[in-house]
Amino acid sequence: MNDMKKPLIRFKGFTEDWEQRKVGDCFTERVESMPDGELISVTINDGIKKFSELGRHDNSNDDKSKYKKVCVGDIAYNSMRMWQGASGYSPYEGIVSPAYTVLSPNSGINSKCLAYQFKLPEIIHTFQVNSQGITSDNWNLKYPALSQIEIFVSKDEQEQAKIAKYFENLDNLITLHQRKYDKLINVKKAMLEKMFPREGKNIPEIRFSGFTETWEQRKLGEIVDVYSGRDYKHLSDGDIPVYGTGGYMLSVNQALSYDEDAIGIGRKGTIDKPYVLKAPFWTVDTLFYVIPRDKIALNFAFDIFQNIDWKKKDESTGVPSLSKTAINEIDILIPKYEEQQALGKFFYSIDHLITLHQREVEKLKNIKKSCLEKMFV
Repeated sequence: MNDMKKPLIRFKGFTEDWEQRKVGDCFTERVESMPDGELISVTINDGIKKFSELGRHDNSNDDKSKYKKVCVGDIAYNSMRMWQGASGYSPYEGIVSPAYTVLSPNSGINSKCLAYQFKLPEIIHTFQVNSQGITSDNWNLKYPALSQIEIFVSKDEQEQAKIAKYFENLDNLITLHQRKYDKLINVKKAMLEKMFPREGKNIPEIRFSGFTETWEQRKLGEIVDVYSGRDYKHLSDGDIPVYGTGGYMLSVNQALSYDEDAIGIGRKGTIDKPYVLKAPFWTVDTLFYVIPRDKIALNFAFDIFQNIDWKKKDESTGVPSLSKTAINEIDILIPKYEEQQALGKFFYSIDHLITLHQREVEKLKNIKKSCLEKMFV
């Protein structure tokens, strides 16, 4: 156990050492059965959720006479997955499978606070060490073993409550930005479908005011030039980013393109995740870089690339792969340059918002991870 008895970061006014206690001193196992109740599930990443909200097929037994009752404020955990972090605070009453364990908080314990503590990597490792079983497939942490595990707990329930509230607020912010991110992804998908002509049509369902002309059918190779990436191992370190199918890799001292932005599309491996490459850049040989020709707006060309089902263009029976020929021969429709610019600007603004919310989610998750490490002993 940690020799320290105080967290590195704590709220003002709390100075006492934390107390080392067994989990069994903090919780009592709830074994009460309740056949009639809303089925809830314990997830690894999101804690306890109503099963009806998960969109999964219901494989639960019709006979729920042995299903365990979960009350508001309890912690429920999957005995077979506790070593992976499958536990959570319950914000509502419900029932769980008999294979789960339900913990009812004792006096002086804020269960939400300890639910966050149970997510600490070192605590999860302790759960793993104390699980019974020969392999990970049958590791099992029942209440008798869990109850003997020792943790440090603040003696002041008010401090526990403040910690719980802090992390609850962080989770709410993460959820808020994640929902906005998910909503924007769906909006973008819908608008790509409606602002580009459907199959068999030469005008889109939705377009900006002032544009009425039909779109012109072309081959993709007529509006862009496709180039192959190259090996970077002969280059020295520098400040030119090197990109692969997964994005940024490292930096070198030379560029394949200094003055022209491009579109990156995987040649092997991940072939369905195009993204914009800002000049100067270098790309590896598993990534094509595509430069639009004259009077073809880059952002519009990028929208075209996002609207193509690249998996259908896969030319391999093994590792997914694309060829220049496959790319060049794709039939597309394009409008006049001015409409291209308008569409490119519109989708660029959506992409910008998506990136902002994605970064905010990542930043908040990093803050949460750091605070979990420093606000518990």
